[in-house]
Amino acid sequence: MTDILATIVAEKQREIARLPVANVTVEMLRAVLAKRQDQRDFFGALKHGSVALIAEVKKASPSAGVICANFDPVRIACEYEAAGANCLSVLTDEKFFQGSLDYLRRIRAAVKLPLLRKDFIVDERQILESVEWGADAILLIVAILDDARLRRFHDLATGAGLSVLVEVHDAPELERAVAIGARLIGVNNRDLKTFKVNLGTTEQLAAKLHATSAAECLERVLVAESGIHTRADVSRLAGCGARAILVGESLMRSGSIAGKVKELIG
Repeated sequence: MTDILATIVAEKQREIARLPVANVTVEMLRAVLAKRQDQRDFFGALKHGSVALIAEVKKASPSAGVICANFDPVRIACEYEAAGANCLSVLTDEKFFQGSLDYLRRIRAAVKLPLLRKDFIVDERQILESVEWGADAILLIVAILDDARLRRFHDLATGAGLSVLVEVHDAPELERAVAIGARLIGVNNRDLKTFKVNLGTTEQLAAKLHATSAAECLERVLVAESGIHTRADVSRLAGCGARAILVGESLMRSGSIAGKVKELIG
């Protein structure tokens, strides 16, 4: 684990210590989900069109600092929906990304798109928290989880009916994601040691993923993350097998969300 990830995880552990003690079960998660009036299929929404867009509501990041000074999460989410995004990713980490769980709740009330809670999940209580605040999907980052927790968290969430985006950065992490039966695999093109971005990461890991049986590949959605700025980038990633892209910074900096979405996915 890199220094920045270790720092973030240490902060998460301090935050989790403030949560009520709970033995989170599939049944518990299902009961909370059952109270919703609208069930939203995150995974299913990514299977429409040639390249699906997960548009990210993102104010800041450790590597880029403040990305959007005039930040209104609900307005941004509504613009994404109107522009044709398939799903939304909502940053909820407060200290490092200036996000909030309250953004998730407010955005869910304003749009009809499925929502991903983008955070650093290291405890099953965060999965329960995600459901309570309005997430349809969660992010699991392979780099910060051992095999036992990765499988347990994935099984808990999918067993309850949530979608799970399992994020990888290299070939060993991809193997671990495949081993737990992940259907939604995100490849982060950002090197967590140098913070440099290389779209070739998705190309390399896509080739490894598609070396498995064709039937298995059809049941998976590969999501390319980070460093996506132009239509040429999207075409390159689609050409190697990415069926969805997760884009935040280039949309937030564009000045015209509608125009940038049109440029990226038409």
